[in-house]
Amino acid sequence: MALTPFTKQQLLPQEEKLEIGKHKSELFIGIPKETSYQERRICLTPDAVNSLTSHGHRVMIESGAGASASYSDKEYSDAGAEITKDPKKVFGCPMLLKVEPLTMEEIKLVSSGTTVISAIQLKTRKKEYFEELSKKKITALAFEYIKDEDGSYPAVKSLSEIAGTASVLIAAELMINNQFGKGLLLGNITGVAPTEVVILGAGTVGEFAAKTALGLGASVKVFDNSITKLRRLQNNLNQRIFTSTIHPKSLLKSLRRCDVAIGAMRGKERCPVVVTETMVEHMKKGAVIVDVSIDTGGCFETSEVTTHEKPTFIKNNVIHYCVPNIPSRYSKTASLSISNIITPYLLQIAEDGGLESAIRCNKGLKNGVYLYHGILTNKVIGDWFDLHHSDINLIVF
Repeated sequence: MALTPFTKQQLLPQEEKLEIGKHKSELFIGIPKETSYQERRICLTPDAVNSLTSHGHRVMIESGAGASASYSDKEYSDAGAEITKDPKKVFGCPMLLKVEPLTMEEIKLVSSGTTVISAIQLKTRKKEYFEELSKKKITALAFEYIKDEDGSYPAVKSLSEIAGTASVLIAAELMINNQFGKGLLLGNITGVAPTEVVILGAGTVGEFAAKTALGLGASVKVFDNSITKLRRLQNNLNQRIFTSTIHPKSLLKSLRRCDVAIGAMRGKERCPVVVTETMVEHMKKGAVIVDVSIDTGGCFETSEVTTHEKPTFIKNNVIHYCVPNIPSRYSKTASLSISNIITPYLLQIAEDGGLESAIRCNKGLKNGVYLYHGILTNKVIGDWFDLHHSDINLIVF
């Protein structure tokens, strides 16, 4: 049988098609000292730095950047980091890691085209902040916006876990305050009635506050207007506790009896005020309020922002603790938490051949980008500050 030209072509040896391997990139990361008030955390621990340098990446750290989190320059140096006392050198690195957002003065030191990974804290930003970043063609990622495989926000969740646990430990300290405290041990001792704790909010902060209080033996009541959140909380705690939607009469009854009240509410813009001053007036003398929600305005009407140096005040015979950024109080734990979250992303960025390739492959990481080479890509920020924004999926695809 005669072979047709088409059949002859089919019988010719064909070239083997091989997958093109990803071109790995080397990162040069700068970590400046945090200058924001009360900020004591650092993005990477010495172990994380060692992990990066052993993969061939460079890390430059400003001298003393880890001191507040109990990490010395020597520990970072032994891990392979380059230590410098010149902040200009650090801000000149192609990639910057910070816990707090850059200040306007720091933006001036940053080189054009730099990649910045930090928190954004949208409610404390001004329009000029984004305009200055845009002028320098900066690519910026926010910790708070990076998503995990399950759609959760790992950085937010982790810091909420710390804040929730810490709120109960702080309350336990304040209850033995010599000046005004009740001298009570937070827990349940044989023959002694358990401490009563009221928690407002059934999110991650509320859940971890409840776990800690229950672990100490306290009697816990949780209020939230979402039945779904309350049900999830019950399931996660693996035990039945008192839960209720927020009704003024029921809440007032519980506040009158409680020794500790923890505010862990959240709102889209401002946290809702669910406890009025009149309700606080009815609380026991020497009771403790820890308003974790003070970051977004507070859910107690009597709450006022305090500092780590002067964390409490007394109003209506009730001790109030209203310090924003509670995780910073536990700087080493919080630094370990942030470092554990961000290090795998950094290694992945390098493995994928740079940030541009990484955000193509990782939707969760892409969600963290709010500026791409100076172009605003976050709709929420654009609407909030009336700035032009573009969909990142139309830029990177």
